Amino acid sequence: MSPTPLLDRRLLVVTGKGGVGKTSVAAALATLAASEGRRTLVCDVDGRGDLASYLEVGELVFEPRRVQPGLFAMAMDTEKSLEEYLRIFVRIPLLTRIGPLARVFDFVATAAPGVREVLTMGKLAYEVRENNYDLVVVDAPATGHVVGQLSAPAAIRELVRFGMVREQTDWMLELLTDPAVTGTVIVATPEEMPVTETLELAERLDDETEVDLAAVVVNRVLPELFGRGEEEIFEELREPAATRLLVGSVGEGVTSVLDAAALAVALRRSRARHLVTLREGLQPGVGVVYLPELFMRVHGRRTTNQLAEALGEELL
Repeated sequence: MSPTPLLDRRLLVVTGKGGVGKTSVAAALATLAASEGRRTLVCDVDGRGDLASYLEVGELVFEPRRVQPGLFAMAMDTEKSLEEYLRIFVRIPLLTRIGPLARVFDFVATAAPGVREVLTMGKLAYEVRENNYDLVVVDAPATGHVVGQLSAPAAIRELVRFGMVREQTDWMLELLTDPAVTGTVIVATPEEMPVTETLELAERLDDETEVDLAAVVVNRVLPELFGRGEEEIFEELREPAATRLLVGSVGEGVTSVLDAAALAVALRRSRARHLVTLREGLQPGVGVVYLPELFMRVHGRRTTNQLAEALGEELL
């Protein structure tokens, strides 16, 4: 059976090693989906607040708000998630009846590891189950923490054999383990450590969860600026006599330009090697999507839109 196309799924959990552009890819995926007419929610679970800057909106809170046509954004707050859970499922309208929520929540979360993670994934799965959005994109924690988040519902279900909590984890797992509904997206860059961590995470997802690895997005792929013929010309221009002629014709700075060209070629080749390692290390059928290096120092809506456009060229 062919895998479900990325944007046809309902819940995408975007993760990756710190610094690879995980949040920018999550924002771009959500922007692309919204531009294609899908009512989309993007949620900052990472907790660093970067998602708001990529969308160029004010601080995100637990209540989703519309940030552009078809796109809604929120920030996860596990205490607010617990409050919502109690109101919807336990029908406790006034928190004063259960005492200070923070104290209760801390006690429960400490006594039963995984509660915070279940409240996080439960809120997002609930939005899918209720069909409040066509797609929910999660800017999830980095590679070291996401497996615990995805495996928490199964762990809680092992502890609770019956009752309402058991029922909640049952439907959560039904959504999370359906590859037509949920998929993990790992973001990497074509460098040694990000590729190594990506392959390790792919293996852990397969071993420790039943959540499908939907795709690997390789960010900041350098374009092939020069061909073999141009490289040979650069080498000839490095000969002292040729360099003197160039300097006399166009002025100083020729050597720096040639050095930059040589660096671009070297970086492209070294990164190509890591891409080969990545492709060979992934399970057959895992899609690999490439995003170009944008050579921009700042991020914001313009950068997000450019990445969304590049994703669209790969996915649509």
